[in-house]
Amino acid sequence: MKKYELLIAEKPTSAKKIAEALAEGKVSQEKNKKVTYFAFTHNGKEIVIASCLGHLYGLVEKEKNGWKYPTFSYEWKPIYEVQKRASQTKDFIDTLKKLAKNADDFTVCTDFDDEGTVLGLNAIRFACGQKDAHRMKFSTLTKKDLIASYQNKMKHMDWGQANAGLTRHELDWIYGINNSRALTLALKTAGMFKILSTGRVQGPALKIIVDKDREINKFKAETFWQIKLQGEVDKEPVLAWHEEGKFWEKQKAETIFKKTQGKKAIVSSVKKKEMTVLPPFPFDLTTLQTEAYRCFGISPKETMSITQGLYLNGYISYPRSSSNKLPVALDYKKIIQDLGKQSDYKALSAELLKKKMLKPNEGPKVDPAHPAVHATGELPKKMAEREAKVYDLIARRTLATFADPAVNELMKAEIDVNGENFIARGSVTKVSGWYTFYGAYAKEKDEELPPMNEGTEIKNPKIEQLEDQTKPPKRYTPASIIKELEKRNLGTKSTRSSIVDTLYQRQYVHEKSIEATKLGVAAIETLEKYCPEIIDERLTRHFEEETELIREEKRKPEEIIEEAKKELTKILANFKKHEKEIGQGLLLATKETRTELSAIAPCPLCKKGDLQIRYSPRFKSNFIGCSAYPNCKATFGLPQGLPKPTKNFCKECNFPEVLIIRQGKRPFNYCINKQCKLKEEWLKKQQEKQSKVKATSVDSEE
Repeated sequence: MKKYELLIAEKPTSAKKIAEALAEGKVSQEKNKKVTYFAFTHNGKEIVIASCLGHLYGLVEKEKNGWKYPTFSYEWKPIYEVQKRASQTKDFIDTLKKLAKNADDFTVCTDFDDEGTVLGLNAIRFACGQKDAHRMKFSTLTKKDLIASYQNKMKHMDWGQANAGLTRHELDWIYGINNSRALTLALKTAGMFKILSTGRVQGPALKIIVDKDREINKFKAETFWQIKLQGEVDKEPVLAWHEEGKFWEKQKAETIFKKTQGKKAIVSSVKKKEMTVLPPFPFDLTTLQTEAYRCFGISPKETMSITQGLYLNGYISYPRSSSNKLPVALDYKKIIQDLGKQSDYKALSAELLKKKMLKPNEGPKVDPAHPAVHATGELPKKMAEREAKVYDLIARRTLATFADPAVNELMKAEIDVNGENFIARGSVTKVSGWYTFYGAYAKEKDEELPPMNEGTEIKNPKIEQLEDQTKPPKRYTPASIIKELEKRNLGTKSTRSSIVDTLYQRQYVHEKSIEATKLGVAAIETLEKYCPEIIDERLTRHFEEETELIREEKRKPEEIIEEAKKELTKILANFKKHEKEIGQGLLLATKETRTELSAIAPCPLCKKGDLQIRYSPRFKSNFIGCSAYPNCKATFGLPQGLPKPTKNFCKECNFPEVLIIRQGKRPFNYCINKQCKLKEEWLKKQQEKQSKVKATSVDSEE
């Protein structure tokens, strides 16, 4: 059999894309077990491309010693040996091993970031038995970029990136397993077993959220007063506020209020000025996640998943970028021309192509591996609703970046009422510029004032004195906490959303406006008291900075790992001294959190207990029961899916509703009342849908 070059991709989808881009003739699709790989020729050279399925190898404890800690003995093992759900990865490893035997050259073409490099290197080392390989570097899966990437591939792995990635994996493992074991065993000594986790970034992230809760709880509202003027000019409304804004003394506000009652309101001055608003920067991942949450309510984790799919289909560039720059090498004109082939962007593209020079409004952030996230111009095929929304956001942002600045005219009118000065402000768009390109996603809204001049009288003036209170700081959202973590240099662009997701899964936080649960608060309070180093963000940031020095080849991985082991040994020795106290501190909070997160509403039958979500080991399903059991035997069945409490009640029967979350489907509110009329209608519709599906299935078979 002829020798060939073996290319290793990150996922089957990208392997197929790369094969189709590089092949000069027909691509031969082959199979080993259940794994598909591809063979083709490029410049007369035989090439085979196979893929991983994400990470094929993971770090595991080398010498099993129960739940003892600290443990620093670990090794890389096939992931299927330690995770039951990863059993399918065995076929991928076996396929790489088989194909490696007849390969005389190896190239890694996984995503060009730490994670992609680590999984590609592990495949080369452990499955293929090689110490090094060529490395392709690309930011889009378009034919042009992939051909250029292959022709200009690096002779060796990027060892700075590889060692940084490997070090980060090792740091995460030794911190994660040891701290999580310590917390879990502390709780066990208090009489309860529940997996509690914390890690290098997870602990500091939770502390940031708890600190915000404390800030809100300590907040004391202050009363203030405002004086508002409403009137008309040429039948157009005018709204103005007293120039002092907030009055902290009621008597002063009342004096001015009385002074202005029934008096004429005359415009004393009008000032106008123009303000230029520059186009937005291209998207980096964090900004994209924040915008997707603002515009659509899509969580950062889901945005990550959606953009990964769009990237694999070739519609956008690599999403895990921290850059907001678009290098000239991208060929701006072609991207804009190609976007113009889509009806939604045809007019916008034509407008940009009239410009003598195309230049994006770039930001300061740089990513050494990838440009900012942008649309490639590839024509999308069918997309799901949320995919289409995120794609449209990215496409419009890409175009808006090249557009002209917008110009707003700001108007300030000062209005005299018996010697008291009121101010009305307005804003109107004079030049729409990039607003047109960004469409509904542009935040700017006109608040136009009617034409006024010095001496204009405000008709029908009405003066009001309003009482209000200062508001507490806002809680973090899933998007704003990621922004905060980035600001503090905690975690990486790829891991921050999963860290926040873990906090939800471990029941440390809940709600969309993120609030720490009793368990989350207790975990932080207990660790602050007995072991503050575990949640010290300075230590986490220190190792993040040290890892970057490894990337720049200024530090050696073994030095950083050794330093981390010494720090952790000290921390855990102190933890062990207080294990019992820590366990007691966590026990009550764990029980209270379980009740807090499963409680739905007061029981409508006995009126004494609370309805709670429970799990039946016998039937392996969730149901709702009353906390007053066995005195109250109220139970309610639930459909398949993950049930979550809501504060909603059924409009028909006033019974509580729960949110049912199903994988790959939209969540829905479910009334727990068996006799509810709306529920009967819902069940009937579901049965009709199933009947149609079955009928379609039978027709297709015939």
